[in-house]
Amino acid sequence: MKALVLESKKKLSLRDYPLDEKLGSTDVQIKIGACGICGSDIHFYRDGPKTFSGEESPMILGHEAAGTVIAKGGKVADFEVGDMVCMEPGIPQQWSRQVLEGMYNLDPHVVFWATPPVHGCLRETVIHPAQFCFKLPQGMTAAEGAMMEPLAIGIEAAKKAEIRPGDTGLVIGCGTIGVMCAVSALAGGCSKVFITDVKQEKLEIAAAYNKNIIPINTGSVNIQELIQKQTDGQGCDVLFEASGNPKVYPDFLQCAKRGGHAVLVGMMMEPVPIPVALLQGLGIKIEGIFRYVNCFDRAINLVKSGKIDVKQFISKTFTFDQSIQAYEYADAGHPSTIKVMIELDP
Repeated sequence: MKALVLESKKKLSLRDYPLDEKLGSTDVQIKIGACGICGSDIHFYRDGPKTFSGEESPMILGHEAAGTVIAKGGKVADFEVGDMVCMEPGIPQQWSRQVLEGMYNLDPHVVFWATPPVHGCLRETVIHPAQFCFKLPQGMTAAEGAMMEPLAIGIEAAKKAEIRPGDTGLVIGCGTIGVMCAVSALAGGCSKVFITDVKQEKLEIAAAYNKNIIPINTGSVNIQELIQKQTDGQGCDVLFEASGNPKVYPDFLQCAKRGGHAVLVGMMMEPVPIPVALLQGLGIKIEGIFRYVNCFDRAINLVKSGKIDVKQFISKTFTFDQSIQAYEYADAGHPSTIKVMIELDP
């Protein structure tokens, strides 16, 4: 099967890759139509397909995808051949305690696409449990369907923030995940959302999406002073750290309103300073998120209803044959790019 294979650090090949996959009674086989490039994909591209124990072997990339059902197992009743679907890329073990407690995203045995040594979906077809596939409404493209995965992260962050109607939000970082947090916060009830970055081009894309997304270039503005001024000295009800940059700690927490929520979305490996006295004195609740729980159907419904439009954030599209160039482009970090998409069968 033709696939984009990460052979080693920054070494990609588009080649036939043998996979021994069998269609189970509760599975569907999907012809991939589109696959987005995520920050985690770029992480592995830069560092190599290494497991946490340091072992390395070739790995197929990609976990943000949508496509068309071309076969289904005998017990699959919810899908028909020809249906367009997007796929939740993590498969938890049904017997795990975390699944039974409703936190399947935290299952330590989850099998997640393009997480070494698990292969991803940037290939011609995949076999996936029907339970983790979601039918797309008529008219939604495969590229839009692939955007449901990053949107699901924004929705999970909005859930954790416990947004109330009329809240004011602040998002740190205007990459794909930061933008998804901003649009999800608006859809969840925020009256306005400030979003920060040092790349003006990204901020302009976010601001053009909705007048209630207010860009702040932290390269030229003191964020604490501006937030205090814009909120009459109150601060923001909900904060989302989506940059994954340790340098934003602990200052962004000072933008929170008393009794506010801070959701830590961006991932980093190094420790960061946390001002415990400030958090206690202001009564700030901190939540961390890891992926998502039951968010893909919500993401599809929000796009179907017109509350969220993900098309505006697909900045650059490549064909399957251009996959290597797509990764080189994404790795370059163009300031005017939010999401890079690869279309296999749009």
